[in-house]
Order: sequence, then structure tokens, then C-alpha cells
Amino acid sequence: MNRTPLMPKATAVWLVDNTSLTFEQIAEFCQLHVLEVKGIADGDVAQGIKGMDPISSNQLSREEIHIAEEDPKHRLKLLEPKVEVPEVKTKRGPRYTPVSRRQDRPNAILWLLKSHPELKDSQIMRLVGTTKPTIQAIKERTHWNSPNLVAQDPVTLGLCSQIDLDAAVKRAAARVEREQKKAGKGAEKAGSLIPTEETIGLTDTQGDVTGGGEGPTPFAPPQPSEDDMASSLAQEARDAMAAPEQVEEAPDADSVFAKLKDLKVEGESTEGESAEDESDKDGNEDEKNSSDG
Repeated sequence: MNRTPLMPKATAVWLVDNTSLTFEQIAEFCQLHVLEVKGIADGDVAQGIKGMDPISSNQLSREEIHIAEEDPKHRLKLLEPKVEVPEVKTKRGPRYTPVSRRQDRPNAILWLLKSHPELKDSQIMRLVGTTKPTIQAIKERTHWNSPNLVAQDPVTLGLCSQIDLDAAVKRAAARVEREQKKAGKGAEKAGSLIPTEETIGLTDTQGDVTGGGEGPTPFAPPQPSEDDMASSLAQEARDAMAAPEQVEEAPDADSVFAKLKDLKVEGESTEGESAEDESDKDGNEDEKNSSDG
């Protein structure tokens, strides 16, 4: 049954007081729980609510009620309305928060800002039922009770359901992913700057060597790689093998003996000079001793 009766709880009160229908029949027709209908019969639920006659409001017929009273398995059906009123789609506003839970909203907002920063302010407003100035004040820590705020899960506080929170987080994550993909595609089209180290082929260790430990030198030439060094050595070896061999001439015996003779003459002259110097030194010592005597 898609359609529900007008004022279901008041209708259930009237059916409990004026008919002999079972609790299951009334609960299914009014879309209530069986225990809630039983509570209405016991007087524990819907106290002070005046029953509404579904017959006078053209929701049920007397024949339908009479058939259901005779057959407990029969399910009540709403009468077709004479005038079809189109459904008006209202814009969903902030969630209504009970008065007893309103003092917990700042703590829930703080928890959402810390745990799920991807959520928009509008999503937090719908989840908790707050206003944008309150969210902004908590973000900027200008809230009047900011020092005493403690982050608490809004689901635990009863401000929203876990299903609504998960759905909002999922939508926010999908939106962030779309924005990141869009930003990445734009950067690829526009081009990006290459880091300086990749442009000039420098590393930190090369900067220490070329710059004397003062950091990388921005205009130092790149160091040759091992492959370049191996190829240069191989080329030098091939050039050396391709060059003609040079035949060394045999040494001349006369020139060798002439060099040895010159060396011998120079040695003798130095020995003679040293002997003369020693004789002069001895003569000077004798003259000095005679003068002292």
C-alpha cells in the first residue's frame, strides 16, 4: 500500500474505539507498529489525541469495515479519492532538531569538520540542522563556547542517521575525485615546469662536489655517464690498435761511451775541488793556532 490515511494515529484511535478490528489490521492500514496500536488500546500511547472518523473523510466505507471485522485476514483498503491532488515537491530545508538536542549541534559540527573535511557547509547544514554562520564561527574558533567544544559523532548524539551520513560522505568523496581529475587534465593540457635538477642533470651529491659543499651549482655541466665513458675508452683502444707501429732505433755504442766519459770527468773535478777546500781549511786552522800561541 503506497498511500497512507490522513492523520494515521488519530484514525487508529478511532478504529480501536469504534470497531472490532485486530491490531494487525489497524497497524497495516495506518502503517503503524502492532505494539504501538496495542499501546493505543491500553491507553499508554496517543493520550489526548482525538480519534478521526475515516468514514466521514471518505477514506473507508462501512462495508469495508464490516467485511474486515468478519474476516481477520482481510486487509483494509483506502477508497479512491474523487479529486486527485498533485503532489507538491517542496524544497528540503535544514533538518529539524529537537530542543533537547540543540546544545549538542556545535560538538557534532566540530566532529564533522575534523573527520570529514570534504563535506560542504550545505551538507553539514542538512545533516545537523544548523546554519552557515554557526559553521563558520566554529571553523574560525569565534564561537561563544569554542573552548568547551568536544567533537562528538552526530549519529551517537541522535542528530542524524548513519545512512544519511554515509550517503553525504560518499557524495562528497565523488565530488572531490571529479575535481581532482578535472584539475589534473587541465594541468596536462597547459603543460608543467620541469624541476631544475632534471633540466641541468644535477643531483645533490654532484652539487656537493662541484660547489664545495655549499649546495648544488646551478650552471655546472652534467657528469658523463658510465656508458659514455665505456664507449670513449673503447674508441681510444681501437685508435691505438689502428696506428702504425714505430720501430725504435738501436743505441750507438760510441755515443754511450762518450756520455759515460763526460760523466767521469765531471766526477773527478768535483772530487778535486772538495780536496782543495779541505786543505785550505786545515791551513787556516794552523795559522789560527800559531797566533794564539
